[in-house]
Amino acid sequence: MANTALIVGASGIVGNNLAHHLLAKGWHVHGLARRPPTDIHGLQPVSADLLDPAALKTALAKIRPSHVFLSTWMRQPTEAENIRVNGTMVRNVLDAVSPGASVQHVALVTGLKHYLGPFEAYGKGTMPPTPFREEQGRLDVENFYYAQEDEWNGLTDMTDARVLARHLTWAATTEAARNQAFNIVNGDVFRWSWMWQRIADWFGVKPAAFGGEGVPLETQLADAASIWSDIAGKYNLVERDLKVLASPWHTDADLGRPIEVVTDMSKSRKLGFLDYQATDDSFTDLFKRLKDARIIP
Repeated sequence: MANTALIVGASGIVGNNLAHHLLAKGWHVHGLARRPPTDIHGLQPVSADLLDPAALKTALAKIRPSHVFLSTWMRQPTEAENIRVNGTMVRNVLDAVSPGASVQHVALVTGLKHYLGPFEAYGKGTMPPTPFREEQGRLDVENFYYAQEDEWNGLTDMTDARVLARHLTWAATTEAARNQAFNIVNGDVFRWSWMWQRIADWFGVKPAAFGGEGVPLETQLADAASIWSDIAGKYNLVERDLKVLASPWHTDADLGRPIEVVTDMSKSRKLGFLDYQATDDSFTDLFKRLKDARIIP
């Protein structure tokens, strides 16, 4: 009997890639979101508000998932509100699917905030030593901050959503991985002082020099809406509204980490997950897909 997946957050980067991967493996896949994607062949879209328990139970009443993948979150003004709202969303989903007694596996996708703290405290506090390992405890956020130069010259790593999709599938179908927490990154490390030139080369532009101090993308894009609209019109792109395309604050948090980040994958490797992805290829593969989809020129 084929596995049946419920992907919560199917319209996001992780959910979208996971849906494609599971469908290719012959799974039955339901994609839950407020506005679920309708352009993924074979995906069964489910529309519901995760903060409306009654509507959620109605939407999921006839679905009997064997595997639930939680890959979404909702940003709030404070971390206390993040905890309340996002905890409620998870609880509502599990309450909605529990009457069917069909669920064998639940995967919750989090991120390096487990090691680095919430976005509002990124880079503050006593950081655990790298490489980050799954058994490391939670942070006691205090008052500590690395210099911006460490961001440029320090080591960091990334997670390609395609690798994450394969890892989620592996963990969902591997007995030894039951009830375990896992890191998942590409398997390499890099420095932005090395990567920046390669990204510029792909686009055929001269890279801007690093002046020793980071400039947040959110600041740089604050007045860029009309510029992007003009670019989209010139190159016949599918979306002219910059706010629909990008969350610069999130990109700042993901790519502008003010401390060194190296994540250990030994736990997964020992249990048999050996996938690897070169991060420079992750970037260029993504750029190619975005260009083919007429999202960027």
